[in-house]
Amino acid sequence: MAQRIKVDLTHLDIVVLNAATFTAAPSENAEISLTQVLSPVLKARHGQVVFINSSSGIAATPMTAQYDSSKHAPKAIDSFRAENNPHGVRVLSVYLGRTASEMQERICQMEGKTYRPELLLQPEDVASVIVNALCLPRTAEVTDISIRPMIKS
Repeated sequence: MAQRIKVDLTHLDIVVLNAATFTAAPSENAEISLTQVLSPVLKARHGQVVFINSSSGIAATPMTAQYDSSKHAPKAIDSFRAENNPHGVRVLSVYLGRTASEMQERICQMEGKTYRPELLLQPEDVASVIVNALCLPRTAEVTDISIRPMIKS
C-alpha cells in the first residue's frame, strides 16, 4: 500500500486519522505508518493532519486501562507536529468525549446503561468544529481540541 500511495497520490491537502490497529512486535519491526508515507506529499502541499483521539487520552478511568493507554500514546504526536510544522504542515489533535456511534452503543450495553444518543456528542457537531479549525488562516494553528457532551449522562 505504501508504494502504491507514493506512486498514485500526486497531492494531498488533509488527512484525518480516526482508527488504529494492534500489532504485538518490537518497535524496530514496526511497519511504516500512514503518516510516514504521506509526510512528503503533505509537506509539498502544506497540508493538514487531524488525529481523532479520545478524552481517555487525557484522563484515564477505572476498568479501561487498555483503551486509555492506547489513547494516551497519540499525545506524543507533538513530536510529529514539531517535525512537520517547519514544512508548513498543521497538525490537530481532537479529544472527543462520548459521541453517538455504534461503539458507544456497545459500551452502553457493556455498562448495562440505556444508549441515549441524543445526550452524546453528535458526529456532525464534531465535524463542524474540525472543519472550522482547518479553515483558519495559515497564520494560526489549532493544536488541540477537547470536546465533550454538554449534558452528563
